[in-house]
Amino acid sequence: MAATPRTREEQPPVDGGDPSVNVGKPGAEHGKSAARLGADLGLDDDALVGMYRMVALARAIDERMWILNRSGRIPFVISGQGHEGAQVGITWALRRAHDWIAPFYRSIATCLTFGMTARDMMTAQYATANDPSSGGRQMPGHYGHPSHNIVSVSSPVATQILHAVGIALAARIRGTDQVAMTFMGEGSSNQGDVHEGLNFAAIHHLPFVLVVENNGYAISVPATKELALPDVAARASGYGIPGVVVDGADVLACYRASKIAVERARRGEGPTLIEAKVTRLTGHSSDDQQTKYRAAEELTAERARDALPHFREQLRAVGILDDATVARIDAENRVIVDDATTYAEAQPDPDPATALDHVYAEGVEGTF
Repeated sequence: MAATPRTREEQPPVDGGDPSVNVGKPGAEHGKSAARLGADLGLDDDALVGMYRMVALARAIDERMWILNRSGRIPFVISGQGHEGAQVGITWALRRAHDWIAPFYRSIATCLTFGMTARDMMTAQYATANDPSSGGRQMPGHYGHPSHNIVSVSSPVATQILHAVGIALAARIRGTDQVAMTFMGEGSSNQGDVHEGLNFAAIHHLPFVLVVENNGYAISVPATKELALPDVAARASGYGIPGVVVDGADVLACYRASKIAVERARRGEGPTLIEAKVTRLTGHSSDDQQTKYRAAEELTAERARDALPHFREQLRAVGILDDATVARIDAENRVIVDDATTYAEAQPDPDPATALDHVYAEGVEGTF
């Protein structure tokens, strides 16, 4: 886990802040001047446009995945649509190629923000031999990339918190000034691993951040059947750590919450639990039809909480984005997605002879 210097864009300036001030409101930044929007967060116009570009790119890749699935080109999609704004805002506060993330299956925008490319994402969907996530041996949506300090996703939910807390402990022992962050849904937050991980991280004041992306459903089970409290973040008090609720449709509010948590962790003050209230614009997966259990009125209301148009209009309102810039970004993203699709389709499948590689221990003597 060697430290790597980061560029200015990768290392936004940091200010202080109160972790208890935690709920972003859509539209709260409207009316601010271009010079002021993001200035209190250390974000200049280029950074804000870069964040918007990343949200839009994640959506474009996600939408292409669904088209490929419905046309029979890729087998399975776990979507991040509705989560992108929170993922970009929160991940933006980390140092790329220095800190660590343990993502979950909806972390498309998270992994892109932390260094993975559209080609990386698409080769994972096509399960090609050169897929950096697993060489085509994991399920689609199980992203990982050793070169970017992105831990491979496990299929059992919430196990990634144990990996991330372990990495945070190693960072503390080695004195690397690194922060480990993991992501999961609110359904996963009910697993026993989460208690064990948070308890250990809190006791030892580890440089760790848990991000719960609460989209209101664990597959088809609504949050009212998952939680006895309205907010997962309320559980943080039981571990003696800050619990932060943030509007997942507000990219800058998410960045603010993450920046405070990351810097707190880096100062040795321990972990934070961030709960981003996001929306799920698609079914749980490409094998799910959410119209079977969600009313049309609810889905329409959820569409209004989409971070992508909200962030676009927020930047338009202060003159940072205009029609020409939005059109240019959309065109550039189409080229990136087209290239990634074409590239992934042309890559070879893994050699069937390697199907059992890394499944069983090798070079171990004895009878089993």
